[in-house]
Amino acid sequence: MGIFTKKTIEAPVVVPRHVAIVLDGNGRWAQKRGLPRTAGHAAGSENFRRIATYCRDIGMEHLTVYAFSTENWKRSEEEVSAIMGLLKKYLLEALEKMEKDRIRLNFFGDLSRIPEELQELANRTLETSTHYQGFQANVCLNYGGRDEILRAAKKFAADCAAGKCSPDDLNEAMFSGLLDSAGIPDPDLVIRPSGELRLSNFLLWQSAYSEFYFTDVLWPDFDEKELNKALAAYAQRDRRFGGVKKQ
Repeated sequence: MGIFTKKTIEAPVVVPRHVAIVLDGNGRWAQKRGLPRTAGHAAGSENFRRIATYCRDIGMEHLTVYAFSTENWKRSEEEVSAIMGLLKKYLLEALEKMEKDRIRLNFFGDLSRIPEELQELANRTLETSTHYQGFQANVCLNYGGRDEILRAAKKFAADCAAGKCSPDDLNEAMFSGLLDSAGIPDPDLVIRPSGELRLSNFLLWQSAYSEFYFTDVLWPDFDEKELNKALAAYAQRDRRFGGVKKQ
């Protein structure tokens, strides 16, 4: 893993089906070390690989990561280009290793704005993933929670206009099926490293009843032990989904 060393980690007692993480703090991680922000994104990319492998190994079903938002296009051209280059590198490696690693990849977001070469790689990755079962990593790319909801609403409106359904047919289950996460359970736990205390337009619909965990640790330093701290905190939560705790 390059800059990372192998550690012996004790597996958590409770493993949620689905964990979502905002990959935040890459730029600050680099700046603290006198490195360009692009170096932070490279370190963050490697850490995603490590954490995804660990999630698979402990029996998690889904890991969803916020890699690039609809708002991230506001960043410098150099930084955006570096992120897209890292994604290309990762997808090429994933296509080579998916059979061995058994990590399926999926994508949330509007991929039409990313470079055509990356769109093709993403489609190849999705096709390869259909051949495997088990753990799946969902990468949010050019993703925004509000944008996702708007796109789903437009799909439903178009279906109504085409006579495929009527407005009265709409319910939560149907609307969920129009989202990028269709068929995937909502996240049990949403983690945000780096000290920020907000969702930043991440999985707005899906996180309605998620538990939240915030930490000051920057994403490149968020290792297996840090994830286990989050899972230990999650294990102490009492999830009632609007109901009353049983006596």
